[in-house]
Amino acid sequence: MITRKRLAAGVCALAATFATAVLPAADTASAAAGPDGQTPQAAPKVDLVLDVSGSMRTADIDGKSRMAAAKQAFNEVLDAVPPEVQLGIRTLGATYPGEDRKVGCKDTRALYPVGPLNRTEAKTAVATLTPTGWTPIGPALQGAAADLKGGDATRRIVLITDGEDTCQPLDPCEVARDIAAQGIHLTIDTLGLIPDAKTRAQLTCIAEATGGTYTSVQHTDQLSGKVKQLVDRAADPVVVPVATSGTASCESAPELKPGLYTDREKFAEHRSYKVNVLPGQELRASASIGMDRPANPDYGILLRALTAHGREIVRGSEAGDGRTDLISTGLRYPKAAADDADDKSTPESVCLQVSNSFSAGPGVKTDPGLPVELAIDVVDGPGHASDVASFGLGRGWWLLGALVLAGLVAGLVWGWISRWRIAVWRTN
Repeated sequence: MITRKRLAAGVCALAATFATAVLPAADTASAAAGPDGQTPQAAPKVDLVLDVSGSMRTADIDGKSRMAAAKQAFNEVLDAVPPEVQLGIRTLGATYPGEDRKVGCKDTRALYPVGPLNRTEAKTAVATLTPTGWTPIGPALQGAAADLKGGDATRRIVLITDGEDTCQPLDPCEVARDIAAQGIHLTIDTLGLIPDAKTRAQLTCIAEATGGTYTSVQHTDQLSGKVKQLVDRAADPVVVPVATSGTASCESAPELKPGLYTDREKFAEHRSYKVNVLPGQELRASASIGMDRPANPDYGILLRALTAHGREIVRGSEAGDGRTDLISTGLRYPKAAADDADDKSTPESVCLQVSNSFSAGPGVKTDPGLPVELAIDVVDGPGHASDVASFGLGRGWWLLGALVLAGLVAGLVWGWISRWRIAVWRTN
């Protein structure tokens, strides 16, 4: 994956605030709260998608065929699946050996349904596989997304293949973007077995479209280790963003509570959202746009807070001129406390507007739009002038003060020494 662009220090501080303080606006649990008052998370789901096409017969991984290496890795992975993970296995190219392209491009099936894992049954199913047919990656991804439907759990597809899709014009990269645009928070990770340049490029595109990872695999232990890592990662608790849909105007914008949200924004578009802020509170917001496809250089993101009448209150912006995975910006708006007791309970409807200056190059599809993530928090504003947040200095205010004081003292000392030297020179 391409290294992510470093953000400005203020945005990083804002992101850290969200990471520790923001809660999703919608509860992601699937069960009632337990005796301890905490709501248990829904069981994470993982679908392993394995290429069983004819090319998997090639014997170039640790002296064995690619299929044999994959079977060995799967047995090791199945033994190590955490008990809370619901796992399934889907195949592509496993049943049709013929030359009919239409039939071969439909050759994908759920070998083991997503659910509580029975290791013996899953291993037996994998042992029956024989390299056979085509490489319908696009249809397999569509099938895997259907396998994982339902619920609010973490969902992950792990695609393992040794070649690029052979069922064009259904582009698997576009399939991945469509899956991401559905707002079901599904991540696709890809692993290429001894990949060539075209395979590597396609698998990287698929992974980037959903925020996943791509890994090139040369050895059996590398394959099993990476798949284990991805399955374990699915079991880690995460904050699941809530899908929303911004509008072109503030009047019809959706009202958002503090939380993490996802949306899609077309090239050179702006979208609006509403947030209610009470007197004495501070609105903190950040917006990120992911580059899941090639874009022209010189691009940017603009986040603005507007009044109900369209007057700009504050803005945050960031620009770039090269290839990156993400561009972000943030803002803070402290609303003054009300003098009148009647006004203290009357919120101000603040319009958050996210705009981008991306442009698509020749042949780049603009639909669906680019992925947008919006983080919102509303906290109590600074209570008195001594609150360092009042000055926008954050926790580094003391260091800045110390540097100013040190500079002042150094200047006075140097001035005194200079005057003394001049006096001595004149005397002599």
